[in-house]
Amino acid sequence: MGKVIAIANQKGGVGKTTTAINLAAGLAVLEHKTLIIDADPQANATSGVGVDPRSVKTSIYECIMDGVDPRSIIHSTATPNLDLVPAHIDLVGAEIEMINLPNREKMMRRSLEQVRDDYDFILIDCSPSLGLITVNALTAADSVMIPVQCEYFALEGLGKLLNTIKIVQSRLNPALDIEGILLTMYDNRLNLAKQVVEEVKTHFQQMVFSTIINRNTKLGEAPSFGNTIMTHDINSMGAINYLNLAREILQRNQVAVVTEADNTKTE
Repeated sequence: MGKVIAIANQKGGVGKTTTAINLAAGLAVLEHKTLIIDADPQANATSGVGVDPRSVKTSIYECIMDGVDPRSIIHSTATPNLDLVPAHIDLVGAEIEMINLPNREKMMRRSLEQVRDDYDFILIDCSPSLGLITVNALTAADSVMIPVQCEYFALEGLGKLLNTIKIVQSRLNPALDIEGILLTMYDNRLNLAKQVVEEVKTHFQQMVFSTIINRNTKLGEAPSFGNTIMTHDINSMGAINYLNLAREILQRNQVAVVTEADNTKTE
């Protein structure tokens, strides 16, 4: 059964979608079958792997609200081992429609149960909010990854997110773990960025990933071509960072890692 990781932070612009698509691509490059669930009405993860949201007829919205089998709407991508369940702007209305439904927080979980056995990893790109769709993602997930931007307001709102996670753990999903806090958009020329890294590591210690995602022009360019960083420029710093993050995820989960040198698997 595949591991489901929600990538969440209600603060926008912290690198959630960039992390979702490029970590997924990194896991796929390391020969692990990976699925991206785009749970954001902006559908940036959908366009970021080369699928035009305007052409999407059936999306995660229909899976959640109408019980459509997600296996029937999976899109393959340019990266081997990497698939997508797309989003559409219709997802905006889902939270209103779900309000009076029974077990409204568990609708995504029921949907994903149908594909869990088909993948090693399922990554959910959450919207920048703590609404019902994000709560659904946390209820469906085994763990949550929290991207945090290396800037002054990095910790703003992090307490609210951690509190929401505790509520989900206590009421909806006792098995939910925190996969880790990921520091993103790091610029080593800035003393402030270094201070933020130190502060986050001091507060959260082992919860913080060793891998830090550097600011990188190629990471910003790739989505405009409908590519992940792995297909856009695998030699870039961004690709190296996300491959390292993928390896760290595999090590934390005690999964065999493919080494580039000899293409053999080591524990």
